Amino acid sequence: MSDETERWTKATVYADMWTDPADDPRESEGAGPEGEPATLQDYLASYRLTLRMKCEGLDPEQLARRSVPPSTMSLLGLVRHLAEVERDWRGWIGDADPLPKLYGARDADFHGAVAEQAVVDAAYRDLEREQAETDAALAAHPDLGERVGKDDISIRELLVHRIEEYARHCGHADLLRECVDGRVGQ
Repeated sequence: MSDETERWTKATVYADMWTDPADDPRESEGAGPEGEPATLQDYLASYRLTLRMKCEGLDPEQLARRSVPPSTMSLLGLVRHLAEVERDWRGWIGDADPLPKLYGARDADFHGAVAEQAVVDAAYRDLEREQAETDAALAAHPDLGERVGKDDISIRELLVHRIEEYARHCGHADLLRECVDGRVGQ
């Protein structure tokens, strides 16, 4: 008997994919988005969906499991972290003082990610709310070259940074998920 998790996938077409291309909700028929703003939003939406896919089908204990020691990361911690990050980015748009942290002190988003259904439900609500509020705040600035906030950051840079943050954490989610139950893939 081994403690090592057996690798598996739902895909039947390609053994290293998360799901078959025909079943992948991120895949679409026809031409891709037209123009830079639509392309950036499409990539952001895809990474957001990827994170959710990496978390689907797991119970609170699995979501909260810190499966890649000594890291404090868990899939639930990533959901909470990205809610916190979305909230923080919104603060970059205006000149107001930063919004209070959702989860408290530094790394509380990871440390407070405990295996309780109420914590899981709250994390997803927080993420959806913070994403929507940041999306709305950015939508008020359709010129990607516009510079905003105390740091005079461009809207384009904010959008690209959001994509980068989700993409990086989706890579973490790949490893975390594989260590939780062996599921592998793109």
